[in-house]
Amino acid sequence: MDRRKMKMLAVTMFFLVIGMGCDAASPQSSMQSAEMVSDATVTQSREAAPRQLNESDIPYRPVVAASGLQVPWSLAITPDQRFFFTERPGTVRVIAEGKLLPDPVIAFPAPFISQGEGGLLGIAVDPLFAQNHYLYVYHTYQSGGRIYNRVLRLREQNNKAQIDKVLLDRIPGHTIHNGGRIKIGPDGYLYITAGDAGNRQLAQDLSSLAGKILRITTDGRIPADNPFPGSPIYSYGHRNPQGLAWNPRDGRLYSSEHGQSAHDEINIISPGANYGWPNVQGDEQETGKTPPLIHSGENTWAPSGMTFLTKGPWAGRLLVANLAGQQVLTIEPSPQASEVPETAVFYHDRYGRIRDVVEGPDGSVYLLTNNRDGRGDVREGDDKIIRLIPRNP
Repeated sequence: MDRRKMKMLAVTMFFLVIGMGCDAASPQSSMQSAEMVSDATVTQSREAAPRQLNESDIPYRPVVAASGLQVPWSLAITPDQRFFFTERPGTVRVIAEGKLLPDPVIAFPAPFISQGEGGLLGIAVDPLFAQNHYLYVYHTYQSGGRIYNRVLRLREQNNKAQIDKVLLDRIPGHTIHNGGRIKIGPDGYLYITAGDAGNRQLAQDLSSLAGKILRITTDGRIPADNPFPGSPIYSYGHRNPQGLAWNPRDGRLYSSEHGQSAHDEINIISPGANYGWPNVQGDEQETGKTPPLIHSGENTWAPSGMTFLTKGPWAGRLLVANLAGQQVLTIEPSPQASEVPETAVFYHDRYGRIRDVVEGPDGSVYLLTNNRDGRGDVREGDDKIIRLIPRNP
């Protein structure tokens, strides 16, 4: 019997033994999406087995768009086609008219800190940027001897920015598991990933912002239709989510999440759903916990930024940056969320650790390397932004 069948048999026997003695669903679990799969209906492993793409399979031509960067973490593109990106040590930089400007847009002073996995992380552009010039960033800071994260709104003018408003504060932080991705959703709200800050039990604690995906308005208010009234929490039970992307075909929100020992996950996020950490991971199931769309099994991806492609030869695919995997994962979503989608990887060990992947307005794809983050092998010119140009646009 192969390893996957043995795993599923063990899970099935476990729930046959204890399943009848489980408590009834709590009020929290009653809010879960109807798409959840219970332990009794799990019939297949969600473990992905990506195939390796050859160079001839990749319909893009790579060129270096910027080099000599200091741990670029997140990239966002404005309607006037400027490329704003964060560097984890604490600066926002910009590429304008194809050139990296030498001076930062803003450099963060104390109490900002960059320690371990913390620092200046996500960045997003306001949908009305052409009128208001708002940018949004997520960063780590220290106060009273404790580490936190917060979300700021910046106002940009002539490639310089100032802090306009603190939107969400006191998100638990640490030198590990800070999450940090922020994106504007199709609904115009700001979505934020927060890690468990090294305290796994916080992921199940609805009084804590740690181990959650959060949702607020662009001026910091709580949307009236959030699943937990008065709370920015949108979903919970996350270990260290670092990617967000919406499928343009059906509007579903996808996220990427680092597992404890491999078992990295790609999840489809439903409001109010519990994604299981630290109770379950991979193919493990528990009543009231939403299983992943796919996971990495015993392999390690360390998935980070992600994007759905809307143009070019790979339109419709989800691309996911991999840090430990040192590659880009591609996923072809199935119309049925219950089906395990086809997956593949490319550029394995070509550029090292990949932190973010973003689609440009012309269909080009941009990759951010993170070989200077303390866990990679630094290569000549690191860190870089790599532009993938469609070969046949």
